[in-house]
Amino acid sequence: MNLIDEAKGLQGQLTQWRHALHQEPEIGLELPRTQEKVLAALDSLGLEVSTGTDTTSVTAVLRGTGAPAHPGGHRPGATHDAGDEPPSSASPAAAALRAHPTVLLRADMDALPVQERTGAEFISRIDGAMHACGHDLHTSMLLGAATLLADSRHRLAGDVVFMFQPGEEGYDGASVMIREGVLDAAGRRADAAFGMHVFSSMAPHGQFVTRPGVMMSASDGLFVRVLGAGGHGSAPHMAKDPVTVAAEMVVALQTMLTRQFDMFDPAVITVGRFTAGSKRNVIPDTAEFDATIRTFSGAHRERMQTAIPRLLKGIAQAHGVDVDVRYEAEYPLTVTDVAETEFAEGAIADLFGGAAGAPGRHARLANPLSGSEDFSRVLAEVPGSFIGLSAVPAGADPATSAFNHSPYATFDDAVLADGTALYAHLALTKLAALAGA
Repeated sequence: MNLIDEAKGLQGQLTQWRHALHQEPEIGLELPRTQEKVLAALDSLGLEVSTGTDTTSVTAVLRGTGAPAHPGGHRPGATHDAGDEPPSSASPAAAALRAHPTVLLRADMDALPVQERTGAEFISRIDGAMHACGHDLHTSMLLGAATLLADSRHRLAGDVVFMFQPGEEGYDGASVMIREGVLDAAGRRADAAFGMHVFSSMAPHGQFVTRPGVMMSASDGLFVRVLGAGGHGSAPHMAKDPVTVAAEMVVALQTMLTRQFDMFDPAVITVGRFTAGSKRNVIPDTAEFDATIRTFSGAHRERMQTAIPRLLKGIAQAHGVDVDVRYEAEYPLTVTDVAETEFAEGAIADLFGGAAGAPGRHARLANPLSGSEDFSRVLAEVPGSFIGLSAVPAGADPATSAFNHSPYATFDDAVLADGTALYAHLALTKLAALAGA
């Protein structure tokens, strides 16, 4: 089977799925319309489909029938007739099921609270919501891979778990799905896991990117409220101005990075919200700001959790005001397994050619990305890798194209078939390797 040709044969369907998802973006953990579209696409494939309890997730298990028959007359993971009783936990068939190799493939499904400005024909119909990070492409590619693999289950030497996840954008949907059992959905813990993410900038059209080890930063949240005493703008000495104190804190955080943390183990603190007051001649009682903190090592991440509150409380005390500091640990480092990343790189070469055949189709990232991902939760439990795919429109300059999360971010439908083919190829080849181990 030529997976690329088969995937290209699905291009029309992949595009339809992607456009339908793009026009009805949903945010967070509750994505009912998105879930409905995914379930409809999976309906005729003969998979074991379940939905989440605490989120509108979809988990689908494809039982491969390509392995040799096992004791008890069943192939591991083979479906039973409607009237059959499932094998008991002590039966040979159940033991074979538990021993069956399993690969998990993941796609996130949620959108962002962004007002789309791309002008695309299939522009978002939902005011204030947009698939600005390409999750509509991820979902469509994984649906395509499920379609291809369902037609080739006789070649699968194991089972495939398709993880359709809500709530990646700050809602930690991966944790919810893990808690509800997605990693063990096939009856045993997945042996390997692969995810994919498209980019609207940064790399040339159609290029895959990988990185063994730390690939993406950890992400934490900082929420600060400075408590002063309001007064007249003409007499700040008779008040306790929280605005100037909060402003000093914002600057001091940047100084702290350069004076307390090693520059060769980078960290990023970005204040994205600063709120205070109601009128220019009134000193308010409070000032607030929120920040995101990105670190690339466990040591720096742990240190931030004590260094930042100590700094901010010291500044507040020096100015005679109070401060509430809330530090929330969010997504851990995204760390890819070296062996599984090399396996993924081999799969890319198999499909799209090696250095001589297609030098532009794959590159290793020299440095980790400063974005964060809750697929890190999966990779902390199961060896696997995370693969980037540039969906920059053909002919566009990746250096100047609008990046993910921008209202102008544009993702090219042309990469849908390539992502679909790679998802399917990873499952086929990894299961074959596991079965032969």
